[in-house]
This record gives sequence, structure tokens and C-alpha cells, in this order.
Amino acid sequence: MPTTALGQPNAVSILFFFLFISITLGITYWAAKRTKTTEHFYAAGRSITGFQNGLALSGDYMSAASFLGIAGLVALSGFDGLLYSIGFLVGWPVVMFLIAEPLRNLGKYTFADVVAYRLRQVPVRSAAAISTLTVVALYLIAQM
Repeated sequence: MPTTALGQPNAVSILFFFLFISITLGITYWAAKRTKTTEHFYAAGRSITGFQNGLALSGDYMSAASFLGIAGLVALSGFDGLLYSIGFLVGWPVVMFLIAEPLRNLGKYTFADVVAYRLRQVPVRSAAAISTLTVVALYLIAQM
């Protein structure tokens, strides 16, 4: 019987994994040296055009988890799953319009900045950090 290499280390895959991680860390280090203020960090120093920002939002919206999740939801739920995907699409601009103006008026860049400005800073930032890490961990698990 032929044997498979399932579960066996693949040197080429490991090499490319570490190469990808190294390139990503290099870009991050380079970008961190160029970032001096909060405006540079969150808004790229206002040097991003509207078209570039639209491409970034589209890429964020059309991630693999969104496509796979919505496709699975439609496969399992039928038309109800399709309605859910349209609701997600319609809800995004509504939330953006409700949150974007107060953020801009206060000169803040994140929802946690606004809430921390109005309430005690340490509990708000702790809750924001914990919830962000939880969502990111679940998102990464779904993509893997």
C-alpha cells in the first residue's frame, strides 16, 4: 500500500511560512519607523486617496471568511441565508454613517477612543482589547 505524507513536516512549506512571516515583520518595522503620530497610524497621514480607501474597505468586506461564511449560510438556510448576507451589506454603511461623524467631530479614530474620552479610560480600553482579541481569534480560527 502506498503511504501518504499526511502529518509529516514539509520543509518547503515551513520555509515559505517563515519567509512570509519575515517579510510581514519587515514591512511592519519599516511602517512603524515612518509612523510618528496617531493620525499617521490610523489615517496614513491623510495621504490615502478615496479610491485607495475604497479598495481597502472592499478588501476588508470581501475576505475569505465573509465569502465562505455567506456561501455556507446560503447553502444551509437557502433564501434566508441570502437575506442575511444582504442585511450585512446594507448594515455596514448605516453603521459607518452613524459612527463616522461623531468620531470625526471629536477628532478620535476608534470607537474605543470616543468611549474612553467620555468614561473611565482603563476599563474601556481593557474591554476593547479583550473583545478585539476574542473576535480576531475566532475570525482566524474560521479562516484556518
